[in-house]
Amino acid sequence: MLSTTASLKQPSLRDQALRVIREGMVSGELAPGEIYSATALANQLGVSASPVREAMLTLVNQGLMEAVRNRGFRVLPLDDDDRREIYEMRTLLEIPATAALAGRQEIADDYETYRGIAEEIVAAARRGDLIDYLDADRRFHLGLLAFGNNHRLVHAIDGLRDNTRLYGLKNLSDNGTLVASAEEHLPILDAIVADRPDEVRDLMQHHLRHIRGDWADPGFVAPR
Repeated sequence: MLSTTASLKQPSLRDQALRVIREGMVSGELAPGEIYSATALANQLGVSASPVREAMLTLVNQGLMEAVRNRGFRVLPLDDDDRREIYEMRTLLEIPATAALAGRQEIADDYETYRGIAEEIVAAARRGDLIDYLDADRRFHLGLLAFGNNHRLVHAIDGLRDNTRLYGLKNLSDNGTLVASAEEHLPILDAIVADRPDEVRDLMQHHLRHIRGDWADPGFVAPR
């Protein structure tokens, strides 16, 4: 179950519950394959079951949980084939989409905003705050991709990112490579602003390699 002892307070109980549940999934306290009751988690958090159930249904819609009739919600596990497929899809979609942003004036105009987010990612990594890391990382990558004006592509990549980042991000923190991963964001931004698409592509390829090993279970080898 969840180790947090803090009670949730208004407003946005659903959003706060979602954050706590996601934190439990990242840390492994809510384990893949296990079933959890919305009522039991709500009692732990000191709130009614409704916002917790809404949060868990959000995770169902994101493909991270499934509803189990009369029992609760199961955290969906990812096997090696799942991880391999997600890695391949992210490579096919996210790398060229990010490289295509090189030289976009709108991004150059918003450089300080994204530089600030990149710094947030590094700060979160250094203090080991995985949820803040996830939030800032999502704002950085998806915010940049939104400049490509393909909302379906952004939505597809968002779903793929959720599936990989919630399962195993703690491995990066535990093995000391989370900060190194965090520090890769500013060079990506700088290469985009400098209109160097080949460099963006190489940096993104390196960035996504964390999925292949650091985020995977021991023994997982993704294709090159």
